[in-house]
Amino acid sequence: MQDIIQAIQDKVAEVSALKYVDEDWGQLDDYSPAPPAQFPCALIDIASLVFENIGRDNSATPINRQMAEGSITITIANLKLSNTSKIAPQGQKDNAWSVFGILEDVHKKVHGWKPTANTGALIRKSHKRVRRDDGIQEYQIVYEISSTNI
Repeated sequence: MQDIIQAIQDKVAEVSALKYVDEDWGQLDDYSPAPPAQFPCALIDIASLVFENIGRDNSATPINRQMAEGSITITIANLKLSNTSKIAPQGQKDNAWSVFGILEDVHKKVHGWKPTANTGALIRKSHKRVRRDDGIQEYQIVYEISSTNI
């Protein structure tokens, strides 16, 4: 699983607007004035996997082969410091809405892309906003993934 997270991390890091790309270990859960992440950021997590036995291969380790299907969550977050009201200057609005461009850029990088030789392509399943009370814009994009011979 580490190789999958690292491959996704490398791919997402190609989005130049991101200042921090890491495995999600709870960086945004600390409601302090200084979360342990730079903004904008992308956090990657293998949210869930379901395994199914597909047989045995005596030449492999482990010999019992399995297929996994599950979800990868990529969280995109930015500290919103600008106003997007109708009367706000366009520059402020563009800055405040920059997170949407980052979401699209990350999606373009990973949707349909295979992180490793044993995995299928990442396919977007859902997108949701996480409401917060600390000025951080947080969005979670969930991708389906499958892997064989693990």
